Parts: sequence; structure tokens; C-alpha cells
Amino acid sequence: MEQTESQEPAMKEGENMDENTMEEPQPAEVSFLDEPPEDDRKQHREDGEDPTTCAPTSSPLKQMSEVVEEAETQANLPEVTEQPAESQSNGDDVGTSTATVKVVLVPEGHVMTVAFAIGLSIGELKQHLASELRVPPEVLHIFLDGQVVENQQALMDLGVQPHGSTRMEMSSADPHTYPLRPLRPPEHDNMPDVITVRVQTGDENGFQEVVVEIQRPPQRKPFLGGYKHRLTGAVYHHASTQTHPQRRPGRGVEVFSRDTQTVEVKSHSQQCPADVSTQMTGIGCYISCTNDKLLTPRGYSTAAEYHERRLKAVICLQAAARCWLAKQAVGRLRHDRDRRLAWLEVQERRRREEKEEQLRDRRRRWNDPQRREDFNLLYHALDKWRKEEEQLINATLKGAERKVALCALLEQELEYIKNIGLKQIIFDKTNADRSIRNFLDKSAAPYHWKSAKGKWIEMDTMNTVRARELRDLFNDISAPPVKQSDRLQVLMMLKHTVKEHDCQLTRDLVDLVDREVDLMTRCVKASSLKGLRQRINTLFLQYIKTPAFNPQVAKLLKVPQDVSLLKNNMLLCGSCHRYLSITSFSPTLSSTEGRCRDCARLDNIARDRDDFSCYKHILKRLREDEQLISKHSKIPFLMQVEDIRYLIDVIWSKQSALLDCTDLYNLVLVRWDQQKHWSPWNCILLSKEETSAHSQLKDVYMAYEAEFICRIEQRHMLARQHFSQIPVIAAHMDPEPHAVLDNLLISKTIATATGKHDTHTGMAR
Repeated sequence: MEQTESQEPAMKEGENMDENTMEEPQPAEVSFLDEPPEDDRKQHREDGEDPTTCAPTSSPLKQMSEVVEEAETQANLPEVTEQPAESQSNGDDVGTSTATVKVVLVPEGHVMTVAFAIGLSIGELKQHLASELRVPPEVLHIFLDGQVVENQQALMDLGVQPHGSTRMEMSSADPHTYPLRPLRPPEHDNMPDVITVRVQTGDENGFQEVVVEIQRPPQRKPFLGGYKHRLTGAVYHHASTQTHPQRRPGRGVEVFSRDTQTVEVKSHSQQCPADVSTQMTGIGCYISCTNDKLLTPRGYSTAAEYHERRLKAVICLQAAARCWLAKQAVGRLRHDRDRRLAWLEVQERRRREEKEEQLRDRRRRWNDPQRREDFNLLYHALDKWRKEEEQLINATLKGAERKVALCALLEQELEYIKNIGLKQIIFDKTNADRSIRNFLDKSAAPYHWKSAKGKWIEMDTMNTVRARELRDLFNDISAPPVKQSDRLQVLMMLKHTVKEHDCQLTRDLVDLVDREVDLMTRCVKASSLKGLRQRINTLFLQYIKTPAFNPQVAKLLKVPQDVSLLKNNMLLCGSCHRYLSITSFSPTLSSTEGRCRDCARLDNIARDRDDFSCYKHILKRLREDEQLISKHSKIPFLMQVEDIRYLIDVIWSKQSALLDCTDLYNLVLVRWDQQKHWSPWNCILLSKEETSAHSQLKDVYMAYEAEFICRIEQRHMLARQHFSQIPVIAAHMDPEPHAVLDNLLISKTIATATGKHDTHTGMAR
């Protein structure tokens, strides 16, 4: 570090000082044995390798070979054998002299360099290397020129000169368990471990070579500067960069200093040095008063007046702020009111549109029935019209006129029943064709499933391919023929297909095909062949539904082929006296009568003429609402249409519990207690307008009166008593709660006072 110009006089004065007080030290001459030659460093730069690091860009084998070559080159460097005469004359002990030992680890090729006394044995060298590599010394083998070196031999016995160097190889007897790997980080490999320093002795021409072992500290010392001689250019580093910092010894007494806990405060007065003066008009001096200001004193205000004035200002500000806050609150209330009115309008419009849609759907079902439930609606409307007309005739006519009017009404009713029957025949025919098409499409559909990646995979088997061929052939047979040649070709294909199996069915089918071909060749009209073609279609459909000819339809047949299954899943209908599958009976309480669905539907058309579409609509909405509220609700999905009908007609008397609404299309079943799952004993029948208000109640016992709660609990008791007889629903029934004493007392008092009872349900109204 060079000195500044301000320090030059001091340095010049130092030059005149006595030579004994300021002696110029001579720099030591240092030679690094492990530093590669300049030519090698240039070659490394040309090959794209950083000479300051040990991470070449070549492969690991090439790296190992380069390391070994480098070790050999360093081992073959010329040894400095020149010894000072004075050191030889002093008679230094040769055994205590050190030498540089380079050990190559086989097979990795790492090089370890240590400074070792030549008088020590190879066994002691193994102990030192084993501690560095953290392996047992017994597994180490040292080789010199390919020969194994014994443990009792010393370095001087092997020809190692004092302050010289040698190269040895070392391997492990068990490389799998104890591999030889240097524990030093690889970034330190580019720096030598031992260097030989050639220093000058006291004589003028005397030099001595000293082996210096380099220690790598765990932390990096900061560079704190140094000194440079201006005349000689010698650089002297700071002592802290070469020695460890000295710790200040503790005094052994815990000291609490007041200086670290208090603040030093000083008071100092200061006088302005500038003089201040004024000037005024006088004799011989005129001062202009153009820019002067005239100040007049105001009235004096006391502290009470000042605080009163501030209080009035604060009150004014508070009034303005409260006015602003009130306007904001009113705005929020107005916004909430508008949102509430808009929501109510949307709900009302939605209910109105839903009701109009129901009316349109009902008229469409009257005009064009597409399902079996539509015919129930027609018979229900017919029965309702008949009762109204009969009531009108009984009220207006008497005697023979009444009988004539009733006969005319009966004839008109028969005409309406005939028209409905014709529509039902057309519907059955269309529905039969549609069911056949759906049956064939299901049997010919390939297997499909969803893969792990989310894609649908389809797979065809031999059975699905066979079913698809039969489906296509049936479509060609049942289609109206356009040309005679096309029809003949389809019949020949059908004949070859059914000839694969020999049985009575296939023989009859082949005979019918031959008969149609014979009649077509004789130019018989197509209208005359209509019955024959229908017989061919029927027999071929029977052929397709046979599992022996089409195995894919076995899983789609309602009647299983295994006779043992028929015994377990068959029941006797008490009305038609037929053995039918268990799926043909309704799983409700009415199924104990032993009537199948067909008999129940026929009895409804002949006598009751009830329409269950409104109850289906209520059940559908109940399931949708419960699915949104809770996914663990089970009872709504076990309820059937007949159960909902009994619950509405008998338990709730077909009217809302609050406003006595009797429109079934406007009634819904909701939860009575919102915290419990829906069940017949935890429900209430309300209109759609009342549902939204009831669903927002958290505690119904705090919102409704005791009389109303008592009536609802009595209906729940009747529902629990009825539905406990159905095993499927009774399995999910909770234990019956104990009746509240206060409610029982209230119900008895009201019944005695009013004296009005519901004859249908036996409850106090």
C-alpha cells in the first residue's frame, strides 16, 4: 500500500535516521514446487480449462489421467539438493529433516501431498494418511515403483533425500467398504499443501531451503491493508492477515456500565454575532413609508371563549359528519330494499313462469299423450268433468229429464273413453317399436369406461359385434322395401344367417322366407304380403332375443334364464293371478295388497282415475332440494309416489299448514327443523311463497306459537306411526322422542275450549 503525498516529508525525514534503527528487510525468494509450468498453463487455456481450478471440461477418466500425469510431473521436478555449507557444518540431524511425499490414491487418481520426516517409518505414514482419509490403517497398501513397501521401512531407507520429494501410490484392500476419497473440498485441490521456500541466511551467499506446510483456515480473513517502502518497493502486509486475532482477556467480574444506559446531555448558549439595528426618519434622513403596514389591536379573548369557539366548530363538524354517515346508512338501506324487492320480483316471476309452464305442459299432455302418466291425466280430467256435469244435472233436472240427461252423459263419456283408448293403442304401438329399437341398441353397444387420464375407452367383443350385425339385419328386414331386388337380397342374407343354427324356430323362419320369395316372384302385391312380413319380423326378433343365438342379450332380458333365480324373485299378483318379477310390484305399503303395477293402473283407470303427476313433481323437487342441502340425506330417495300421496292427502289434508293453499302444483315439502335431515316426521307442507321465509328460521320453536307447534307435532306422530310399518324407511328411523308435557297440556286445553276436531285426522284444528 503506497503512502500519500502528505506522508512524503515524514518518509524523507526517516531516510536520514540511523541505519541501525531502520533496516531495510530483503524479500525472501519463494519457489512453488506444485505450480505447473507456464507452457502447461497456456495449453490449459487453449483447451478451454481454467488453470486456477481443478474442474476440467473432459471426462472423469481423462481427468484422473491428467491428475496422475500432473503428480508424476511434480514428482519428477528437479530436487534442490544444494545445502548451505553452514547447515552442513552445524551437523543437523538427517533423520529429522522433512521431505515432500506425494501419494496418488488408486483408482480415483487424487493426489495427497504431505511434509514428512524422512526418519519416520511407512507405518507411521499410514497412520497419518488413515486419519486424514478416516479409514483403518490396516486396509492401506503403499507402493513405490510397483513394489509393496513394508511398514518398518523408513523414507531414508527408500532413497529419499532431506528436503526432497517422492511419489508413491496407495490403494485400499477393501475398496467397497473403505473407499479412498479425500475429505477436503475439491475447490482446494488447485492449491498445493506443501511448498519449499528458499530463504537467505546470515551470510551473504548462504541460502537455506525450508519446507512450509500450508494450513487452510475454515474462515476467510479480511484484508486490512499493509505498507510499501517507497524507495525499495518492499510490501509489508498487516499482521492481522498472518496471525490469529488475540482475544482480550476477561477481568472475571461482571460489570454494568452506566454509560451504556444513559444519554449525555449538554447545554450550551450561543449569541448571534450579527448586529441588529433600526432606522427612522430624522433631520437629513428620509425613510419611505409606502410599504409600511398599520396594525391595530383586536379584542382580547379569554381561554373560555376560545374553547367555546372550538367546541362550536367541533359540533358543526360532527353534525356534518353524522349527516354524511346517516346518508350513507340510508343509501345502504335503500340499496338493500331495492335488492330485496328485485329478488322478490324475480322469485315471483319465476313462480309465475313455472306455473305457466306447468299449465302448458298439462295442455300438451292432454292433446298429445306421450307417457302412461299422461293417460292418467286424461282419465282424471274426464272423471272430474263427469262429476261436475252429474252434479249440475242433479241440481237442475228431476224425474225423466234427469234420467235422459244422465244417459246422454254416459254416452258422451263412452265416446271420450273410446277416443282415449284409440290414442292409447297408437301410443302402445309406437312405444313398442321404440322399446325394441332401444333394446337392440343396448345389446349392440360396445363396452366403455373412463381411463386414468380422463378419456373414454370403447371396446368391442365378439358378442357385441354379433349383436350389431343382427341389429342391422333386423332394421333392414323391418324397413319398408323400395325395390324388389333389395328385398330379395335382404331375405337371402337373413336365410344364411339363421341357417347357422338348426332348431324349430330357425326352420319356421326359413320356411316363411322361402314363401315370401316365392310370392314376390309371382308379382303378389305388397299389401298382401304385409302379414307375412310381420310374422318374419316377429320370429326374427324372437331369434335375436334368444341367448343361444345372441349371447349379448342375456343380461338385458327381464326373465332370467336360470330357473333358480325365478324362485327367489317371483311373486303372485292377487288380482291377475300371475307370477311376476318382484320389480313389477311397488315397494310401498300398498304392495301388501298383492297387486302388480299393471293391475293398479287398470283399477285407477276404471274406478279411481287419480293423477299422480303432481305428486311426482313434488317428490322430484324434494329430492333436488335435499341434494343441494345435504348429500347424506337418504329417506327422500327411498320414498315413492304412493308414499308422497299418502303423506300429502292423509297427513296434511292436501293443504298448506299456514295459509290453507290447496293447489297441489304450488305445494312443496320442506324440513320442519333445518338442523335435522328430512323425513316424514320432520317435514311441513307449505306453498312456494312460504318456503323461502320458513327456510331462514333457525329455531322454529321460537318463531311459531305453541298451538301451531302442537298441531305440527301431532301430524309428525301420525306420519311416524304409518311409515314405521315400511321396513325400508323404518331402518333409518330415529328413536321416538318423548312428548313435551307443556305441549300436551296446551293441546288438551284448546280441544276442550274450542270443541272442534278434525274428523279425518283426529287432531285439534
